[in-house]
Amino acid sequence: MVEQLKITRAKAREIIDCRGTPTVQVDMWVDGMLRGRADVPCGRSTGAYEAYELRDGDSRYNGLGVRKAVRNVNEIIAGEIVGIKVTEQRKIDELLISLDGTKQKTKLGANAILGVSLAAVKAASASLGIPIYQYINTNACILPVPMMNLINGGKLASNDLDFQEFIIMPVGAESFSQALQITVEINTIVGKLLLEKYGKMALNVGDEGGYVPPMTKIREPFEVLTQAVAEVGWEDKIVYALDVAATHLYDKKTGMYIIEGEQLTTDDMIGLYKDLMSTYSIASIEDPLQEDDFEGFARLTKELDIQIVGDDLFVTHTERLNKGIEMGAANALLWKYNQVGTFSEALDAAWLAFRSGYGVVVSERSGETEDSMIADCVVGLNAGQIKTGAPVRSERTSKYNQLLRIEDELGSSARYAGRKFRQPF
Repeated sequence: MVEQLKITRAKAREIIDCRGTPTVQVDMWVDGMLRGRADVPCGRSTGAYEAYELRDGDSRYNGLGVRKAVRNVNEIIAGEIVGIKVTEQRKIDELLISLDGTKQKTKLGANAILGVSLAAVKAASASLGIPIYQYINTNACILPVPMMNLINGGKLASNDLDFQEFIIMPVGAESFSQALQITVEINTIVGKLLLEKYGKMALNVGDEGGYVPPMTKIREPFEVLTQAVAEVGWEDKIVYALDVAATHLYDKKTGMYIIEGEQLTTDDMIGLYKDLMSTYSIASIEDPLQEDDFEGFARLTKELDIQIVGDDLFVTHTERLNKGIEMGAANALLWKYNQVGTFSEALDAAWLAFRSGYGVVVSERSGETEDSMIADCVVGLNAGQIKTGAPVRSERTSKYNQLLRIEDELGSSARYAGRKFRQPF
């Protein structure tokens, strides 16, 4: 039988993510063979402009079940995509968008739509017998700098730290495998230091695997991280990064940010970041201001002269990214495909960022599964940066281990982004 690469079946089911929260998994058959399986990640620290995640709202799983989304795949979407060539990704995604017909995918649910879209990518690459990263880009060769979130705060943790992620970036490593080694060694020392200073409760971890010590001041994590880096002897290899998630610290009524119990203006926030940068080698800050403050982002990007990443600001959406580019707001896009709902739309946002001189940080969500697809995506995009949590817990390590496999597969063709993480080429 001659292979036609036609979709012959799709089926969704309800599974659970790393927090025990239900999410959608989709299987896809091509020419009668199961070729792709994709899991949909879920966020907790979400922006107001993200695509809609459909939940059941009944008694099961405290209302968080996804049987409605699963039914939408099995009873509405599956029959419509049968017979389409699996390699026609944009055709598939445009059909999914038209079947829903709403801006934020509120009818069928972005979690239903994305599951099918990602399963198609996986099924196509498997049917062609090539890795996902090569299916995305035949010239894929860049291994990313891991943005290792070693200490958690904000909505991802049970402590009183206002900022969400305190990150190390091993930009001075010679390869991805050495970068991973360096960060694991540092993370081990961080645990030791936290145990000594705060006791064993400090070794609990947050949603993304980072430690959640009983800290309250935003400088405390930096003191521990810099000490750990010094003890391991990797000072010349490491720079630091932050995910502030400032939208969640912003009071719309007062127009002020609440940091360590104090009210701060936009000017105060910029001053705070400048002060932190004068003490620590901070190379990147994500969402330093609230999600609607394009003007503030533009000013901050100009004044700080480091990587400024838009997450809630852009939500992987070309319309919002275009606005940011026109205003000079931020200089990097946080890339999360579930924010927009289809793989094609997410690719459009990445290509727009690259064409405009913006960096792209491929990112997980706090509610992850063992699906390692973003590891292939970051290499396929030659993005140079990945955020997928601390080097612990299998929903995080599955991505790092996939990157090790890709590095091995690429062999001498592999290039580590290193200090060129924002613009690897």
